Amino acid sequence: MIEEKLNNIGKNRVPALFIISFDKSKYYIKPLNKIDNDVLFEIEGKQKKNYNKKIQYTYKSVSFEKYKKAFNKVIENIKAGNTYLLNLTFPSLIDIDLDLKEIFYISDAKYKLYFKDKFVCFSPEKFIEIKNNKIYTYPMKGTIDAKISNAKEKILSDPKELAEHVMVVDLLRNDLNMISKNVKVERFRYTDSIKAGERELLQISSKISGDLENGWQNRLGTILNKMLPAGSISGTPKKKTIEIIKKTEGYERDFFTGVFGIFDGESVKSAVMIRFIEKIDKKFYYKSGGGITLDSKVSDEYEELKRKIYVPVF
Repeated sequence: MIEEKLNNIGKNRVPALFIISFDKSKYYIKPLNKIDNDVLFEIEGKQKKNYNKKIQYTYKSVSFEKYKKAFNKVIENIKAGNTYLLNLTFPSLIDIDLDLKEIFYISDAKYKLYFKDKFVCFSPEKFIEIKNNKIYTYPMKGTIDAKISNAKEKILSDPKELAEHVMVVDLLRNDLNMISKNVKVERFRYTDSIKAGERELLQISSKISGDLENGWQNRLGTILNKMLPAGSISGTPKKKTIEIIKKTEGYERDFFTGVFGIFDGESVKSAVMIRFIEKIDKKFYYKSGGGITLDSKVSDEYEELKRKIYVPVF
């Protein structure tokens, strides 16, 4: 259904917003001139708004014991050869003195989405971009606190971080090979600075490209369907890894780690829905996690899950 709807949007060159859940079971696809009033978004937004109020929030993350149990299951599957890289996530109960729409307006992020008082996303991670018959994807793997001495050098020389990034780049290259030609890695492991509340993080990304045929818009839905879910927030091999995720995490990701974006009639810009707060039964849950490989240490991964819980205010 998603594929068919987006193919029709593409064939008719209708500018539209698309929002797709992690498992592709839920979606919102609307022409830009018909978007509901309670859906707000910014793609590569640059407008800044001053916000002088100090953000107050506390959170209760998954217990270390529960996280360790899931982590060990992942390691068992890695040793059995069922997966090589798996993005393990959990929800944390967060108490914050703002509503979801306020968070949308004050958050400083390239890709922002507020959806019907159900969730808000302020993502730093681009998914795919299509322009001039070329498709680009930008897998993001590896995060470190910028205040750490020689942070850039440390993360780039870390064997575990390197292995994780290489695996996700290889996965995304394979994904692009299914839908395009002349696939190549244009930039490998470059750093971006990301505001994380009062902290600054360095994030490691790569840029991969491929060539599309004329009229690719006619198969917009097919392209997205074959690329989803995003490799950086699932793992490799993708199909088996997703099965393990569903058995191990014990909750529904729903729209978290899905994608959203716009098709303007000729090109596409989209993002992975990470840095994500969801409202469930009047309570807020911040969903976060990180990639697990054979070299991962459970204490480090648990700290990364917590480190990614923040509201990036101006």
